[in-house]
Amino acid sequence: MMILMRCVLLGGMLMHTVSALSQRMYWQQEVDYEMEIDMDVKKHQFKGKQKLIYSNHSPDTLYKVFYHLYFNAFQPGSEMDTRSRSLPDPDRRVGDRISKLKPDEIGYHHITLLKQNDVPLKYQVQGTILEVSLNNPILPGESATFYMEFNSQVPIQIRRSGRNSSEGVDYSMAQWYPKLCEYDEEGWHTDPYIGREFYGVWGNFRVKITIDSKYTLGATGYLQNPNEVGHGYEDKGIIVPKKEKLTWHFYAPQVHDFMWAADRDYIVEKAKVPQGPNLYFIYQSDTIYANKWKKLPPYMIQFFQIMEKKFGKYPYEVFSFIQGGDGGMEYPMATLVTSSGSFEGLVSVCVHEAAHNWFYGVLATNEALYPWMDEGFTTYAQDYVLDRLFNINSDNPFLSNYSSYFFLLKSADREPLSTHADFYKRNRTYGISSYSAGAVFLHQLSYIIGQDAFERGLLRYFNEWKFKHPHPNDFIRVMEKTSGLELHWYLQQFIYSLNIIDYGIQSVKSVGNKTEITLQRIGDFPMPLDIIVETNTSSTFYYYIPLDLMRGEKRETYKNIKPEVLPDWMWVYSTYSFTVPIPIQNITSVMIDPSERMADLVKENNIWKP
Repeated sequence: MMILMRCVLLGGMLMHTVSALSQRMYWQQEVDYEMEIDMDVKKHQFKGKQKLIYSNHSPDTLYKVFYHLYFNAFQPGSEMDTRSRSLPDPDRRVGDRISKLKPDEIGYHHITLLKQNDVPLKYQVQGTILEVSLNNPILPGESATFYMEFNSQVPIQIRRSGRNSSEGVDYSMAQWYPKLCEYDEEGWHTDPYIGREFYGVWGNFRVKITIDSKYTLGATGYLQNPNEVGHGYEDKGIIVPKKEKLTWHFYAPQVHDFMWAADRDYIVEKAKVPQGPNLYFIYQSDTIYANKWKKLPPYMIQFFQIMEKKFGKYPYEVFSFIQGGDGGMEYPMATLVTSSGSFEGLVSVCVHEAAHNWFYGVLATNEALYPWMDEGFTTYAQDYVLDRLFNINSDNPFLSNYSSYFFLLKSADREPLSTHADFYKRNRTYGISSYSAGAVFLHQLSYIIGQDAFERGLLRYFNEWKFKHPHPNDFIRVMEKTSGLELHWYLQQFIYSLNIIDYGIQSVKSVGNKTEITLQRIGDFPMPLDIIVETNTSSTFYYYIPLDLMRGEKRETYKNIKPEVLPDWMWVYSTYSFTVPIPIQNITSVMIDPSERMADLVKENNIWKP
């Protein structure tokens, strides 16, 4: 067992987090950023200085380090440009737009100085990756200090980051700084930026942004000098001196990225979640947008209350909803969202992006390798919350995701969910696989282990793996320990295979004054089964068939009816028969999976009626 201990300053309060990890020997790297940038809003360029302390907690000696240079993606001929123009269904926001950028519209990072412990380093740039050869290797347990100076140009808004968005936001500053790549037990993660997902090193960010005083900013973290910058952040009664430029100072502890946005027309509105974080709503003053944003706070307050009860306690003291970007995108302690559509659409996108702060933000899974664990779990949370926010109270609020998943199962373009995010051959396949299939994976798991064990497992997963980088097996092991069932087969079948679930009722026949029911496994994906038998006396009987691979059974009722637990279905057998003590003439229906949580592709053969 390894004990991982941290001491962090969170919003002025000293917090200690201690985690005992018994699942696997675990370690993770650590960063401490100090950055200062000076923004030239006329040229859309900035000069930056970055001090980075990198702590090597791995058992390996590091001879190189790598940085992401995300802005370099927004240049004609870049990997993002080339990939977008080669896909059969490119993201409409990108298309061929990068290929048409002019020199004053592109993005770039030019590194002008880089040192390790005050000694200049050799480095080379390949697209969006900076490869650095170290003067002295970083030994296990040691740290190194890197100092960098760089010049950058903010590209026209195309994907996530950039200037002059479609809604007129001046700067959406995401993926805006040279960011150290993650190193873990799988080695360096030096994926070029082609527009998909992210993975970052846990640490602290101290960021100072100097910009024209007309601009209001929103960002990841805690604003350290509200009374110096004003713009709606200052204490009441404070008079902020007028200056040509202001320096905004933010501090973000225990995060793995930092985002900010700036606009001359931003309004800052504040709200408070009871016993929870302070919320900031930062949006343009234009009534087209402002009228919707003004109605948003009570919905987001309720959102945080629902999320904390279902998924775990939000661990920071602030969250910012910021108008900007190109749709909706999550960042630690903040999100960028657009708001040109309906109010309900704004609520939905804010719910989705803020929910990411549980799965992308705190449970920082490698999104590139496991996008279904981030987007899929977030989509599950989104549908769950919206069902309650708008008082729909559906028996199954995830049915639309099941429909999309079934569409994918029938598609010739289907790929395993284990596919790396960058390597999906179609955007549509990536989208359904990551969002809908990931949500189905979760909801179907509640069917396998029972809703109560599932609920407890979600909270346990969050509490055991927050501020780390959990893998799929880490999640499934938590669910195994919570439910007492073996679940490796489910992970393997759903994520690493293309097998489908299809069960049917083969026959229902009379055997004296009893009835024999024969079920058939048609698909190759084995599952436990819930069977409901209804009679002409309005009686309902619940039969439960565990799967042998589970090595146990769930504990769950159906409409307060306890099941009769039948012998295990050995997965290699294609049929299964059992007898019920009911004359066939009294049976009005036999149904497989009455809760519809099982992702059975063909529903027509799941019910029998005389």
